[in-house]
Amino acid sequence: MPVRAVEKPWGVDRLPAPFVSRAGSRIGEIWFEPPAQLPDLLVKYIFTSEALSVQVHPSDAQTLAAGLGRQGKEECWLIVDAQPGAVLGIGFREVFSVEQLREAALDGSIEALLEWHPVQAGDFFYIPANTVHAIGAGVSLIEVQQNSDITYRLYDYGRPRELHLDEGLAVAMGAAYPARLHQKVPDQGNATLVEGPLFRLDQITGPAGDAVMARYGQRPLLVIPRHGTARIGGDTIVPGGCGIAPALDTVTLDAGTTCLLAQPLAGG
Repeated sequence: MPVRAVEKPWGVDRLPAPFVSRAGSRIGEIWFEPPAQLPDLLVKYIFTSEALSVQVHPSDAQTLAAGLGRQGKEECWLIVDAQPGAVLGIGFREVFSVEQLREAALDGSIEALLEWHPVQAGDFFYIPANTVHAIGAGVSLIEVQQNSDITYRLYDYGRPRELHLDEGLAVAMGAAYPARLHQKVPDQGNATLVEGPLFRLDQITGPAGDAVMARYGQRPLLVIPRHGTARIGGDTIVPGGCGIAPALDTVTLDAGTTCLLAQPLAGG
């Protein structure tokens, strides 16, 4: 799959292996460009040396109503590495009104209103549309998301980038993040991470069993190795990569190989 390295002001100047750093660049994201067979899903690696903006994404229903087409964005994060003290801001410590959030975004206190979750490798979070969130410094993660580029920034720590207060506050939920959307994922073993409404995401170690085969069926999917190598036809995919398979029965995994499998859902 085509890969794009994206510079960000909060990115890192030294990428972890197997990624290759570019002199003078601060790379924040590695994108695996969505293939024609799966245009609705985007996979990224994200690397942070500083906190990302406090932001929010709309839902499909909201972007359709606004005449923007189907451009909603739900996403999920699997932490692959985290420095001591690393955190994610997701949702709020209590319920806040739109007026309170606007005032907090303008004076910068919105950062203190967020619920900051300490993270380690293996933490997994599903982020529904309308959830206010921010990724802290010192985090490396895999993101699987709806393929949308609509992000509304509410606060950006004084960086000279555009904010989108009116648009963002029109879709933001000033509420707590549901604990059921956070889970711990071991380095090895099978786990269902997401099952709708827009896509599914599983971790499997070794060859897929009958139940996983049945769920993925004879439809294309993305394969993201965490440990070991995956083979799709004549192609070998290693950690740090992402491959597309026409169906799960074309993917060969050794006994110790752990991969993420991602697939959009019909109607999602």
